[in-house]
Amino acid sequence: MKKALRYLLITLGVIVVLVGLAAAFIAFRGVPKGEAKKIDLKVEATPARVAQGQRLAAMLCNSCHMDPNTGKLTGRKMDEVPQFGAIYSKNITQDPEHGIGKWTDGEIAYLLRTGIKPDGTFLPIMAKLAHTSDEDLYSVIAFLRSNHTWVTADNTRQPATEYSFLAKFITNAGFIKPSAYPTAAIPNPDTTNQVAWGRYIALNQLECYACHSKDFTKNDYNNPEKSAGFFGGGNKMQGMDGKDIYTLNLTMDEETGIGKWSEEDFVKALKYGQVPHGPALRIPMIPYTPLTDNEAKAIFAYLQSIPKIKNQVERK
Repeated sequence: MKKALRYLLITLGVIVVLVGLAAAFIAFRGVPKGEAKKIDLKVEATPARVAQGQRLAAMLCNSCHMDPNTGKLTGRKMDEVPQFGAIYSKNITQDPEHGIGKWTDGEIAYLLRTGIKPDGTFLPIMAKLAHTSDEDLYSVIAFLRSNHTWVTADNTRQPATEYSFLAKFITNAGFIKPSAYPTAAIPNPDTTNQVAWGRYIALNQLECYACHSKDFTKNDYNNPEKSAGFFGGGNKMQGMDGKDIYTLNLTMDEETGIGKWSEEDFVKALKYGQVPHGPALRIPMIPYTPLTDNEAKAIFAYLQSIPKIKNQVERK
């Protein structure tokens, strides 16, 4: 009996030591780097692409990269996700030193698709356009190359991000990892199929599920529908007042989701932050005013097609 207890204690001791060593390794290693592959790409910056790129940037880039002090995409501290550490979004203006002025179109495309910078640095918190159509991707790049005031060169430099142990753990464990660069062309969505169009916008373009599913750390960015609590809300974020705020359940559950909302209700909420009952939506949720009514309606049609989840989210 004593010998068995001794072996058990030794085993437990070894496990504790191994866990401690693993934790120390993860803390020291930090977020792992990825492979920065060379992409041969030169985007033609047509007026149509620049206009579409500006529209997409207003919905995809501004919420994280817009600095109210500069009025440009020079980056800022991301207080919305404190669980991941002291996160600073980067300067993506055309400044050659602190921005992306020296980057090639291929390097920008590779970052947007995979989350990997030219030096191999992986940005796990950044939204990835892994499944966005080639044309939409080219439009974003064309806009970043334009003379719009948001992206003209500015030498503002953001502090280095200090990742939390949670961020280091989930990236080393592979829960959040670089997306694969597409091996085939990705066409624009079929806008005559409302549900398919809405799915493209909600999953591949705006990544609505990333915030509105259960937990950032349990999202499946390569197979969004497999994310835990897919569109069921309850993901903890932080509001401008520093208080916790939980994302809404966007499934059609009539008691805890938006099952009683009309199409018009949803369009008003998405584009203008106006909800049928209760206070208006607030940051970190932004109004997606650049969306057309038909795009917003397509998202609503898609949400009507996914499984309902009963998950009561308290609005404060």
